[in-house]
Amino acid sequence: MQLQPALLYKDDNLMAINKPSGWLSIPDRHDPELPSVRSWLESKGEKVFIVHRIDRDTSGLLLMARNEAAHKYYNSLFQNRTLHKNYYGLVTGSFEEDQGVYDQPIEEHPTIPGKMRVGRKGKSAITHYQVEERFRGFSWVRFQIETGRTHQIRVHLQNAGHSLVGDPLYGTADPILLSTFKKKFKLSKADEEERPLLSRLALHAFSVELTDMQGKEQVFTAPLPKDLDTTLKQLRKWGNGSR
Repeated sequence: MQLQPALLYKDDNLMAINKPSGWLSIPDRHDPELPSVRSWLESKGEKVFIVHRIDRDTSGLLLMARNEAAHKYYNSLFQNRTLHKNYYGLVTGSFEEDQGVYDQPIEEHPTIPGKMRVGRKGKSAITHYQVEERFRGFSWVRFQIETGRTHQIRVHLQNAGHSLVGDPLYGTADPILLSTFKKKFKLSKADEEERPLLSRLALHAFSVELTDMQGKEQVFTAPLPKDLDTTLKQLRKWGNGSR
């Protein structure tokens, strides 16, 4: 059964949605059958305006305006970078530093459609990172992005020699299996093969901090989905994690 979006917040001007991985922010012009958050909301009688987007494979917080005035206001916050966007991601390998900044322009890949790369002719892109936890073979990292370029976190990680778990475009699509870090792992009698803990892009849009139309400081957060939460719990138990 496919996961459904979840309504996190709603007022006269704004809606905050927790988007599952695999859902588009808006309908695909070439394949309208693909699930999208806007179509889901419209099916419930909501008229919404796009404020920003997150990648199809990324889970997490998505904001939608409920009228034209709100669309203009909140869209300007994103365009003028007068808010804070935080993501969490499970990254393969280990970081030398606990924190740092990637400040490299991003452009379209010249030969691979739909892929981006770091390039001097690209648009400015700034990603701050903070390693929250270290495990054997993995790092749990918080990202704050000043800009919102396509695949920004994924491109910056690849350029630095890293990749998110489950990223076939900038790393590998290999899932996380409990047997890779739990000693003496055994299949249950009911299973013929091991079920992955995580088999999708390990990136979650966690929060947005902004000033709303009434001048009030607001922080919207999207709880981690079950697959990421379960993976982290198993890594903490068996993956030699430490704060």
